[in-house]
Amino acid sequence: MEMLSWENVDHTILQKILLLFICISLFWKIIRYMCGLLYPETEPVTVLVTGAAGQIGYALVPMIARGVMLGPNQPVILHMLDIEPAADSLKGVKMELIDAAFPLLRGVVATTDVAEACKGVNIAVMVGGFPRKEGMERKDVMSKNVSIYKAQASALEQHAASDCKVLVVANPANTNALILKEFAPSIPEKNITCLTRLDHNRALGQISERLSVHVSDVKNVIIWGNHSSTQYPDVNHATINTSSGQKPVKELVADDNWLNTEFISTVQQRGAAIIKARKLSSALSAASAACDHIHDWVLGTPKGSWVSMGVYSDGSYGIQPGLIYSFPVTCEKGDWNIVQELKIDELCREKMDKTAEELIEEKTLAKSCLNSLPMFT
Repeated sequence: MEMLSWENVDHTILQKILLLFICISLFWKIIRYMCGLLYPETEPVTVLVTGAAGQIGYALVPMIARGVMLGPNQPVILHMLDIEPAADSLKGVKMELIDAAFPLLRGVVATTDVAEACKGVNIAVMVGGFPRKEGMERKDVMSKNVSIYKAQASALEQHAASDCKVLVVANPANTNALILKEFAPSIPEKNITCLTRLDHNRALGQISERLSVHVSDVKNVIIWGNHSSTQYPDVNHATINTSSGQKPVKELVADDNWLNTEFISTVQQRGAAIIKARKLSSALSAASAACDHIHDWVLGTPKGSWVSMGVYSDGSYGIQPGLIYSFPVTCEKGDWNIVQELKIDELCREKMDKTAEELIEEKTLAKSCLNSLPMFT
């Protein structure tokens, strides 16, 4: 009887211990579930950079990996594409990204295969292109880039995520973006843009230097039109944050001659001036501007502020629909909208139309390069 009693006791204790472990396990799972709700694991975003072994690409990919483009809590997977002769350099860039041990970087693909590079990408930054060389005619450059962007657009069309956002950096950026749009028809037209944020930032910098104010206190400059020497940097609506509130840039500069001549030409020719000074292109500032462009597009522009983006014209401000033209835009929840009803003076109208004419010429030239294909409607 005594031995049977002890067996019953031991059995009861074991049951209680087992029940306790089950309760602890369930409690721990509940805790983990609740923590997951409070701090959800963010899915990585796949970002493609073409021309990744080049100067701009080399400056850009660490910025993306560090969180400059998409924020400090967004993991990323980098897809890097370049041409076959740059394959070894591309491998070197991949090795450096691994060696940098970026906490947000969840994977790196380095390839010369455009289909592999475009697979599943959420954001595509098109840096690669054929640069104009000494003695080359515009049509020769356009013909090279039409071929490049036709192939890359087709790969994005087939392999990228359906909501892929595209930023074209390589020149002629506006027309390259237009070519890409035509050969990737399933990508929404609002998801294909080109970089004029570099020019926008240059304009901010020039005003900041002129007035000896912090660049973050300058806002709402505008770049109208083409990313070329015909672009129009416009400060008619720009303001400065001062201790006594917002003041118009034109009022504080108080020199219309400078604003209508030297300021405009400095912004228009800044890229050429940098090449002359350092014998290389403006890779650092272009990479930074690309990050700014995507950051504000995805995460939104500050309230009361706009930025400049090359976007698909809907006819706003009398600009021919169907051009990729730089407008002032605001961004919210991953979408952009052109700022409407800004007053346009006579000088502004003249310069906006002039840069639009250049884009129409580029569109016609691009069409002639592929006149056997139904590229443009």
